[in-house]
Amino acid sequence: MLMWRLHRALYRLSGGRVGGRLLGMPVLLLTTTGRRSGKPQTRALTFFAEGRSFIVIASNGGEPLHPAWFLNLRAHPDVQVQIGRRQMGVRGREVQGAERERLWARITSLQPSYARYQARTSRRIPVVVLEPVSGDQRRE
Repeated sequence: MLMWRLHRALYRLSGGRVGGRLLGMPVLLLTTTGRRSGKPQTRALTFFAEGRSFIVIASNGGEPLHPAWFLNLRAHPDVQVQIGRRQMGVRGREVQGAERERLWARITSLQPSYARYQARTSRRIPVVVLEPVSGDQRRE
């Protein structure tokens, strides 16, 4: 837990120069609203770019339960991301059907660890698209 707090702090202070990559993948900071507490919760997540959107995977390392950030996002889909120094409002949505299958195939070909996480759990690992909100006031 302490390691992840330190990671978030270093990422914020350095504008992503420290902690901006993990396991060869880019990292963003996702801030959701707690579904029970109503308080902001920030997590560092690896992501995949998809046009103007960002794809994040609610793998939780193959654990049987969804990660808290995903449950928060499902309850409150309007969230904030920070990538480097850039901050923006995005709306998250879990993808389904053919869109999920296409993205899952791409993701597991680029990062096979996600297929291993899926093999560890009986839950279907959610694939989430974070789409920039129109009129977003971006800060560079």
